[in-house]
Amino acid sequence: QVQLAESGGGLVQAGGSLRLSCAASGRYTMGWFRQAPGKEREFVSWIRRSGGSTYYADSVKGRFTISRDNAKNTVYLQMNILKPEDTAVYYCAAKTSDYVHRWDYWGQGTQVTVSS
Repeated sequence: QVQLAESGGGLVQAGGSLRLSCAASGRYTMGWFRQAPGKEREFVSWIRRSGGSTYYADSVKGRFTISRDNAKNTVYLQMNILKPEDTAVYYCAAKTSDYVHRWDYWGQGTQVTVSS
């Protein structure tokens, strides 16, 4: 059973920073998604199992950085220059291969609120 536990959400002013963490029960391909009120869940970023390649949604490119510590089975999302439109519940996701499309495992989510 894959287990994911997010932490690090909170309230921050626009222009500020937050770092989210997601501890996994093993080594997986990891990603971050978010869901704002009244909107569908959307992709934010993902990182290969090796950590060698990273991918971002255009809306966060240049502001967010995904990284991982494979010794700790933990993935991070450093969020800088936060905007009110980044307000959402952020979900950590995992899949067992870089080469499958579907994300099979999800964390419980952590709230990020950016005030203007």
